[in-house]
Amino acid sequence: MADFSPYQQKIIRRYYDNFDQVGYQRLSELVTEIYLAEGKKRDRLWGQVSDMLAKLKFPQARLDHLLEKKDPAHLALVLKELEPKS
Repeated sequence: MADFSPYQQKIIRRYYDNFDQVGYQRLSELVTEIYLAEGKKRDRLWGQVSDMLAKLKFPQARLDHLLEKKDPAHLALVLKELEPKS
């Protein structure tokens, strides 16, 4: 991080300190988009869900089950489970 100014280092540090909240927000946006999407776009969005849940260290067995069903209602339940406890 020596290549970044102190200001940039703080921004980067805050981003990673709040990564769970950023991921949760992105997943909540993806739930809405999946409900409205059709066809290839919906498949692409499920790929993004898979990537985000993997980054959030979601259990692989549950992720595989979720992607097998591809049910937005199940994703909404997972999102509720991951909701920050603030």
